[in-house]
Parts: sequence; C-alpha cells; structure tokens
Amino acid sequence: MHLRDLLIRIAETYDPKAGTASGVSAQDLLREVEGMFDLPLPHGFVASGYGGKGSASSTPWIGVFGKAINTQAQEGLYLAYIFDATLASVTLTLQQGVTKLSDEYPKLGDRLKELKRRARRLRAGIEPELALHWAHTPAFRSKLERPRAYEAASVAARRYEIASMPEEEVLAGDLLVASLLLRDAAAGHRVWLQQPTENEPIVYEGESHLPADDPLDGFRPNDSSDYYVHIKGGRRRRERRHEELIKDFGLHVVTCGYQPITQGMYPRDLVLRRPAVERQRSWLVEGKTVKRGNATQAVREAVGQLYEYSYYWHEKRSEPKPHLVALFTEDIGHYAEYLEERGIASIWRTEGGGWAGSPTAVSWDLAAAA
Repeated sequence: MHLRDLLIRIAETYDPKAGTASGVSAQDLLREVEGMFDLPLPHGFVASGYGGKGSASSTPWIGVFGKAINTQAQEGLYLAYIFDATLASVTLTLQQGVTKLSDEYPKLGDRLKELKRRARRLRAGIEPELALHWAHTPAFRSKLERPRAYEAASVAARRYEIASMPEEEVLAGDLLVASLLLRDAAAGHRVWLQQPTENEPIVYEGESHLPADDPLDGFRPNDSSDYYVHIKGGRRRRERRHEELIKDFGLHVVTCGYQPITQGMYPRDLVLRRPAVERQRSWLVEGKTVKRGNATQAVREAVGQLYEYSYYWHEKRSEPKPHLVALFTEDIGHYAEYLEERGIASIWRTEGGGWAGSPTAVSWDLAAAA
C-alpha cells in the first residue's frame, strides 16, 4: 500500500469509539504497518502504527524510526505521522519521546514547558533554510494529555490536509527530508541533551581534573553568561563561550558527514568519527577561546593539550592516533600556518557565523578556505 493511500484510509475509517480489538478495520490497518514493505521509507528506517492500548487513541499515529538513532517512542527522537482528533489532517513531525519524561516531570504543565524548551534547542541546530519550511506548529485539536504533549514535543513539522493529500512522490520526498532533519537533531541531542540540568554545579574531585578549559562533557550550555564550577580548594569562574563553541561546531560537523562525540571522552573536548570514509581513525578536537584578540595563549594551550591527549590515545583504544584539530572562537592569523607545520589542522568561527580553516581542515570538509 502506498503511503498516500494508507494515510487517507486511516483518516476515513478510524473510529476512537470502536476500541482497539482485532477486527476493527483502522486498528488492524495500523497494526499491519510494521509489515508493509512498499512504504517509501528512507534506508535504515522502519515504521509502526499506533491506535492506543486498551482504549483507542483520540489521535492515532504512525511512527517512523531510524534504526541507528532510536527505535522506541517512549524517549529519544523519531518521526511520526500524527492525525488530529477530527481526522481532517495528519502532521509529519520530528518528535521527542514523552513517556519517560513524565517520571522526571509528573506535572503536565512542567512537562510541556520542558518539552518546548528542548524543542527550541534542537530546532536551533536545524539548517535555517530547512527550518523555515518545517516551521508548522502542530494543533491536534484535543484537550487530552498525550496529544498536548505531542504538540509541545514537536521539533519540526509539516501538515497535510486529508482532502488535498499530496501525491506519493511529494510525500516520499518530504519523508526523506524529515529523516535528514532527524539525523541532525539526533546529533544535537547527543551533544547537549545528556548534560546536567540548568544551574547544576559541576564538581571536580581532584587536581587531575583541572584542564585549562572545561570540556563540554558533563555540562549543558544555556547562555553566554559566566558560571562557576566548584573545585577542590574553592570556586573558579568559567566563560560559556567555550561550551557554545563546542556545541555549535558539533552541530556543524554533522552536516559534513561526521559524528560528534563528547560522552565518555573527558577530558577531551570533542571527538569526531566518519565511519563512511575512515573507520579506524578519529579526529580529536580541542576548542579554545581567543581572549581580547590574544591568539598566542590559545594556540599554545591547544598544542599542548592535543599533543598530550594524542600521546595517551593508545592506552584505551586499539586504533591509530587521531587526526588533530584546534578550534577557535576567531581567526588566529599566521598561527594557522604554524599549526599546519606541526600536523594540527585549525578551524575558527567567521564573523558571518560560518567556519573557516587551514588547508588540512578544508581537505577534510570541516571548514571553508580562509
């Protein structure tokens, strides 16, 4: 069955008063979705239909899951075709899982607020031109808790009227784009969503945990104001520019075909992998804030830490030493050549919000030529 025919048929036959038992036409159809092999699913994706358990849902839906990203709807990110309660429209939405979040936020108002906050952060990582075309705010025309949570959890969405459903080719093209949005949002999710909650202090237990710059791992950047970390012997002030640099660059590299990794990489700022091109080697990224235009100190610190982390790379990994990348908040001038001669690629943020870099960085498709 074609996707277009499936969506129209569900809208025409679904009856929430009919229950979920076998023999209920629309419910049977939803259960059959998992075994449909002619749907235009992107490579690596699977689909399942949901009409409720016990009692029928007021807003039936079809989940589309990237197997390498997430295969459940309780948490994480996925795509969904969600019908509104009147069955007059269906919305393709990039969704956050809402079920497990209820344990952390038992009150509906708090839960909706948190879902909207997370959606804004994830939406910020989507390519602006695409985000413009996927800016629909879902309204599922139900006052029930679950549909309201779906509305708040939507990161990006596109709505289709059942009476004027697009052709199959259009729906397939939209689903492919949505799968790319899901990939980018999932990368952003990995970069920051696993971090502690806002205003939670960061505690370092020993002097061995005092690198020159605090890594992103274990911290969620929220704004550009300063914050304090509690360390043995007192409190020290840190700037958020470093965390914003790592977060923004991590989202950028996904569009270049890389996977950004922070979890488990402490005290390293960021590790990149590119399985489709080079399976056995990683890119080690050290981010530095250039303060008051003084690139000298930032470059010195980057060189020292990259060499140190690279030297000890073999202790826990049976793979070649990583490529080295020094990342900066602004142009470092002639130091780019200095770093190139030492086997370190350099990348910096441009005034327009892009990324420029040294010849090696350009050859890796991580930055534009300076």
